Amino acid sequence: MSRQTKTNKLTYFFSLVRQSLKGGEHDYTQGSIRGAIVLLAIPMILELSLESVFAVVDMYFVSHLPDNEIAIATVGLTESVIAIIYTLAIGLSTGATAVVARRIGEKNPEAAAHAGAQSILLAVAAAVLLSITGAIFAPEILRLMKAEERVVQEGAVFTRIMLGGSTVIVLLFLINGIFRGAGDAAIAMRSLWLASIINIFLCPMLINGYGPFPELGLKGAAIATTIGRGAGVVYQCYYLFHSKGNIRIKWPHFKWDFPVIKHVYEVAWPATLQFFIQSGSWIVLAWLVSDTGSTNASAGYQVAIRNVVFFILPAWGLSNAAATLVGQNLGAKQPDRAEKSVLLTTKYNALFMAGVMLLFLLFASPIISIFTNNPEVHAYGVLSLQIIGSGYIFYGIGMVMIQALNGAGDTRTPTWINFFGFWLFQIPFAFLLAKVFKLGPLGAFIAIPVAETVMALVAYYYFRKGKWKQVAV
Repeated sequence: MSRQTKTNKLTYFFSLVRQSLKGGEHDYTQGSIRGAIVLLAIPMILELSLESVFAVVDMYFVSHLPDNEIAIATVGLTESVIAIIYTLAIGLSTGATAVVARRIGEKNPEAAAHAGAQSILLAVAAAVLLSITGAIFAPEILRLMKAEERVVQEGAVFTRIMLGGSTVIVLLFLINGIFRGAGDAAIAMRSLWLASIINIFLCPMLINGYGPFPELGLKGAAIATTIGRGAGVVYQCYYLFHSKGNIRIKWPHFKWDFPVIKHVYEVAWPATLQFFIQSGSWIVLAWLVSDTGSTNASAGYQVAIRNVVFFILPAWGLSNAAATLVGQNLGAKQPDRAEKSVLLTTKYNALFMAGVMLLFLLFASPIISIFTNNPEVHAYGVLSLQIIGSGYIFYGIGMVMIQALNGAGDTRTPTWINFFGFWLFQIPFAFLLAKVFKLGPLGAFIAIPVAETVMALVAYYYFRKGKWKQVAV
């Protein structure tokens, strides 16, 4: 390849990056597939990278509080429960993305906007109920997670605020799912930028009481996170009503339309169940580590999981690009282009995750050292990060396959894959290793990459069968 050719390719790539960050209308059913992936994936990766910042920022600042093992355990156990909220949010956003993308692919932006508005109505109804329940029963939820009584006493207020803010979590994910389905990934990205920047600024201020802010300790982390997410939702709503891109919602779109809500629900509920199965298994594993180990084991595992999530979410962003490309290209009656888009995205994701795997295997100790100086917490964190990180390539492959099926509207197949993979394989295998073979927390760590590898291979098999190309949305 000549130097001029390389220069031209680099120039083209950077022009795509600038375009992806700027946003605007683009037809993803035409032109270069690589270009389409870059335009969608860059803002989606940055979007979910910044979503992962929430958990890491909270963990970093609370880990420097007195009795930090209690603070770390509280944040970790609360995040494990909030995984249920994420489940609802991701499930609804998956349904919204699939329906909106299909309507955009059919060149019907009015129907896409209407479906998005009806998705919001459905999400608010469910999220408000969860917010009220979480705020009332926060201490009981921590006890259910096998938290020690001192963790419950000191951490319940953090859990109450975080769970009470469930509505903003759901809306943040759901509305970004609408933008992603429409191909307006840059707006989704910027909403997370705003939310994360506010959280990063407020966290140390409210935890430690800098400037005019009171010293709130662990409670301050929850308030900062909830305010940051709320600001992101306000930003999203502004662009929903004033966007000049592919989708613009008007107030008449919110008029109750039962057939459309039913249609969104039929696509979303298997996706919600799919992620509930997944998040539920992570809750069981967190419980198993706490039950067979100690507060230090639980804290070390939670520090490791925060770092695992930090690098998984960008890969999930790349997978979301595949979902949008599948939905829009199926809407445009181009199933072969949809399949090629997924296979190319899979290649990119596997390469990215291979790099992360090496990072975790080689540098787990200095990574965990950022969050804790407790020798026992550090030891458990390093062990779990290395073991869980060993399966990262397969995580990357499985993510794209699952999201491609979801983007096609075939949310049932991934649900069955998750059910068998997590509940009939991962959890029994973890209990076998942890309790029967007396490996304790190590058994739970080992079960994660083994199960994820099996599920990735099964998802790839069903994708290659191609039945998702005939799904009507």
